[in-house]
Amino acid sequence: MPALKPILLVEDNPKDLELTLAALEQSQLANEVVVVRDGEEALDFLYRRGAHASRNTADPAVVLLDLKLPKIDGLQVLEQVKADPDLRHTPVVMLTSSREESDLLRSYELGVNAFVVKPVGFREFFDAIQDLGVFWAILNEPPPRGARQGL
Repeated sequence: MPALKPILLVEDNPKDLELTLAALEQSQLANEVVVVRDGEEALDFLYRRGAHASRNTADPAVVLLDLKLPKIDGLQVLEQVKADPDLRHTPVVMLTSSREESDLLRSYELGVNAFVVKPVGFREFFDAIQDLGVFWAILNEPPPRGARQGL
């Protein structure tokens, strides 16, 4: 049986990071959660560059991507991922506190798989993260390997 793919969590807000990790842990997912704190580090992880050049883990089951990030913002990360033939089938969930319609529209134009506005209440946020983790790490069926390579 192949190893479980990690969940890549891209979040710079310490409070949101703590809550997200707690919710994923509560879901009892066996997937490793890899945390990066800015868009540049997310791309380094995905492309195995810099501090992540020697990572031996599989590509992520899902990228939980904050919209507002330092260095490279979430929309720029999304754009690069979805433009890359090797990464474009990686599910990306924009996880943001932005309720801007322009952010929502731009995310979908760039190929985001889901756009989730972070609920304000603790319980709602916790439940939303648990549902996301279970769906993308367990329930979602990714395309077959040959389809990913355009075969």
